Order: sequence, then C-alpha cells, then structure tokens
Amino acid sequence: MGTSRPMLWLVATAAFMQMLDTTIVNTALPSMAVSLGESPLRMQSVVASYALAVAMLIPASGWLADRFGTRRVFVAAVVLFSAGSLACALSRGLLQLVASRVLQGVGGAMLLPVGRLVVMRVVPKTEFLAAMSFVTLPGLIGPLIGPTLGGWLVQIASWHWIFLINLPLGVAGGVAALRLMPDLRQLVGRFDALGYALLAYAMVAVSLALNALSSQQPRHAAVVILIVSGLASLVAVPWLTYMLVFAPAALIGMYGWMPGTSGRNVSSKALMAASRSIERTTSRRAAAREPESNSISTSGYRRRALRP
Repeated sequence: MGTSRPMLWLVATAAFMQMLDTTIVNTALPSMAVSLGESPLRMQSVVASYALAVAMLIPASGWLADRFGTRRVFVAAVVLFSAGSLACALSRGLLQLVASRVLQGVGGAMLLPVGRLVVMRVVPKTEFLAAMSFVTLPGLIGPLIGPTLGGWLVQIASWHWIFLINLPLGVAGGVAALRLMPDLRQLVGRFDALGYALLAYAMVAVSLALNALSSQQPRHAAVVILIVSGLASLVAVPWLTYMLVFAPAALIGMYGWMPGTSGRNVSSKALMAASRSIERTTSRRAAAREPESNSISTSGYRRRALRP
C-alpha cells in the first residue's frame, strides 16, 4: 500500500469533505435564518437539498467514471463541490442557498464513489481490506464532528465560514487529483435514463413526503400523492428491468420470436441457433457411438477368425 498511499489520502480527504457537509450546517441553521430573514423551520431545506442531491447522483457516478475516466470525473466533482461551497457562502436568500447546496451535492455525490472505484481497481487484493478501512474511516468521523465544528465557526466568525473552509481543501484536492488520480476507463453500454429517472424520483418523492409529515401543518393529500407515486416508481424499476431484459429473452427462447414484433430477424436467428445446436448434439452422439460399433465389429471378426 506504500506506492498508492498518497492516492488513498486523497480519497480519504474527499470522503471527509463529503460527509462533513451533511451535518456541519445543522447547528448553524438558526444563525443562517436570522441572517437571511427566514423562519428557522424553513431552513431544513438547506440540509435536505444536499442530502437529496448526493443520493440522486450516486447511482450514476460509476457509469460516468467508466465513460469519461476516473480522473476527469473526480476533478470535475472537486470543482463542482468547491464552486457550490463558494456559492453557498455568497448566498443572499434561501432559494439561492438551496440551489447552491444542490450544486455542492452534485459534486459531493461523485467524490466518494469514484474514489472507492479507483481503490478497488488499483490496490492489490492482499491490501484491499486495509485500504478500504483507511478510506472509509474519515467518512465516519466527518458527520460526528460536523455539528461541533459548525457551531464553533458560527461563534467565532459567521455561518459563511462553514462553507469557505472547503475552498482551500478543494484547491489542494484538485491539484492533487491531477497528479495522483489514475485515469481508468471501461467500455460501457447505453445509460439507462428511464430507470435512473424512476429511481431518482422515488427517492426524492419519499424523502419530501417524510419531510412534509414532520412539519407543523402537513398537507395530507400532497403527502399521500408523493408517497404513492414514489413507491410506484421504486417498484417500477425492477419490473422495467425484467420486461426489457429477461422477458424478451424468455419469449425468444420459447417461441423463436417475440410477440408484438415482426419477428423475422429474431425468429430466423433463433431458428438458426437451434439448428446449429441440434447439429452439434447429433454429431456428438454419432461420435460417441462410433467407438462402440468399431469394438463390436472387431470382436466379431476375431470370433470368425478363431473358428476352425
């Protein structure tokens, strides 16, 4: 692990930055509400927007890394995270702050998954467990010290500094990523945009519904619509995968063509594959019977030769 230790430090720092910003704003919400002239109850969207953005982009981070390269995606994630942090510090209203937190979450969503992907592909198997422990530990420490660090920064300075502290780490992380992060790529197929959209909507809808239930005056009709539509989208993801991947293969295997289509190309290919399989099976059986017939004819010849 000695040769890859600088890269592991880079991934561990990225994990710390991502997880720290999930909780560092919790103790600063009252001060932020006073500064922005908003009700403290509305400031919960500042926390939820970052968490939802991170949760939505994590499933797509692996495909992006394989398509565009791990170094390029990791550097872009650091730049987006730093730009979002700067935009949060410069925000003058709640909507602007929420939008900046979404931008920050887009960058933070790709930091840890892409870093772990690089560790999984670069570190040898004998050192993989130790390397993953080294990378994961800072991510566990970040949420623990986040509220304390946020409250301390608000007391000695202002709430703006809970975002400004990310800028020097972001600049150093971007420069280090250009030098230390390997550029790994793999061949990928078409991005499943429909499945990803359904999964993202399900996560957002259920999270918003649960957040609305915790408010003082929840709108029950909107909560029910969000929960039902979110759960329906979540169930539709595996169903859609089955219908698009496994069901056509099963229909072609049973009928040689897929009902609802012209079926010419599909059926012809299926029949040709079936005929080849039958020919191979027949040739194997013939080859298995040939030694047996040879042995029978040889034994009969020997018996005739031994007769007087």
